[in-house]
Amino acid sequence: MSDAAQPTAAEVRAAAEAVKTALDRHLAAVERRSGEDDPAVYEAFNELAAAAEEYDELLYDRYDEVTPFEIPGTDDALPPYQGPEEANALSVLIRRDYTVAEPQRLLAQAQRVADLDAGGAGGAGSADTVHSALGVLFGEFEPDEISSRHKEFGLEEGDSTLWVTAVDTAAEPGEWLDAPFDHADPHRVVCRFDVSVVFDDELDDADVDIDPDVPTPIDDVDEIDDVDDADDADDEVEGDVEGDVDERAGR
Repeated sequence: MSDAAQPTAAEVRAAAEAVKTALDRHLAAVERRSGEDDPAVYEAFNELAAAAEEYDELLYDRYDEVTPFEIPGTDDALPPYQGPEEANALSVLIRRDYTVAEPQRLLAQAQRVADLDAGGAGGAGSADTVHSALGVLFGEFEPDEISSRHKEFGLEEGDSTLWVTAVDTAAEPGEWLDAPFDHADPHRVVCRFDVSVVFDDELDDADVDIDPDVPTPIDDVDEIDDVDDADDADDEVEGDVEGDVDERAGR
């Protein structure tokens, strides 16, 4: 890169300050989180990731140095947002995948629901196939309840995603029912939440493997010895206390 195209030291410093600000905002969002999927936390996370990535690039361009930050998901990131600055209408798109792991359990649970709806056992007979059982269960329960009770219904969860997209105007009733997913525009995604076992696998791969054949550092051994000594001291104190109690009881 030519000197003329390099960022200035002030630009690098400003990017570093932006990372500090984003860190503070992320911590504040985490401290105020209202639940596991608090959108404010995700928004603060994305802002922090963007600030860290910007700083990393400027630092490298200016000083040929890198940071230890690893920004997850940059390869699969959504395209730049091109929707309205202030969204007045939203469209929420949800996909949840399941595997029918226990068909007999699925059929039994669906038949129980069908019988209750019919007012007595054997009155419905509408859950005698997997397709009809799925229709009964998904017609009776909300998607969130199906998700929370999927094992009870003989299902196994797969990946899931939720997109919140901005739309210019709210759709008229029945307008999109014939093709509900044809107008999903990634450029209008305000926020997105994904769940996948892939993320768990990535965390497992990142764990440090401990080789039993590699000697433990001396400092670690000293720490272990200190803990053992403290435990021994506690045992001695407990023994002394028990002895005193026994002596007093014998008087």
